Amino acid sequence: MSTSPTDPNDLLAKRAEHTGDRIATEMDPLESHQSEIDASTDSVATSRFTSTHDAFWSGVRDGRGAPAMVLFAGMVGFGAMGRTNGFDLWFTTATSFLMFALPGQIVMLEMILVGASSLTIALATTLTATRFVTMTATLFPMLHERDRNKALYAKVHLLAMTAWAVSLKEFQTIESKHRLSYFVGLGILCWLISVPGTIVGFLIAGSVPMPITLGLIFINPLFFLLTFTEIKVSGYRLAILLGSIAGPICYLLDRDTSLLTAGLIGGTLAYWIDRRWIRRYDRKASS
Repeated sequence: MSTSPTDPNDLLAKRAEHTGDRIATEMDPLESHQSEIDASTDSVATSRFTSTHDAFWSGVRDGRGAPAMVLFAGMVGFGAMGRTNGFDLWFTTATSFLMFALPGQIVMLEMILVGASSLTIALATTLTATRFVTMTATLFPMLHERDRNKALYAKVHLLAMTAWAVSLKEFQTIESKHRLSYFVGLGILCWLISVPGTIVGFLIAGSVPMPITLGLIFINPLFFLLTFTEIKVSGYRLAILLGSIAGPICYLLDRDTSLLTAGLIGGTLAYWIDRRWIRRYDRKASS
């Protein structure tokens, strides 16, 4: 299996050969791995940005292309969905601005329509947001130590599938001290573009066939999958593959819990295979 020239694992192995340093093992705490990865990736990504200002605007520029357009299309579909189901413009737009989580927004609207209680709606939308736990746990430890402070509680609102996937890929070539600025530039553009997207969708509702409206909503997760496959980590790709296989099977067994069950099965199995075989093979190949 080929690896990227900037793969942190390869860099750690090469550095250990020359210096005799101990490489952090799987049983070591996260900080042991992160300090080595930061040092290794910094050594090959020290000239991309000259300042945090430069990194911020680079994130904005990267976001204004496919990420913003895909997110805009998804919010257009959501805005049309809101009007079709009888919600007003202010409420529909406020969910995009305050929640900024398309799956949770859709679940909330659907549960309001069926007359669910406030507690039930809160629990359901919270369940859809559990994906942000793993997204935060995988992305934010890659930030520079000085950026891991209480201010992240505000900046985490900018986290979405699109910004997370793009940042995870780009962070490998960005010096750690500039990663947060890049993420904020990328995330804030995606967040702000969701409001006009929702408004446009609300205003054109009725002139766009429902199949197209629903299709626009699914553009965002499709873009996420395509972006995620570019990340040079075999375990991630394996999780997507196993989830795709488990999805239809779980749907036939119980469609109400199929998505959650398929994700749990596919992700857990991919994690186990990655730990048991793939990482061992990578270590042997690099030694």
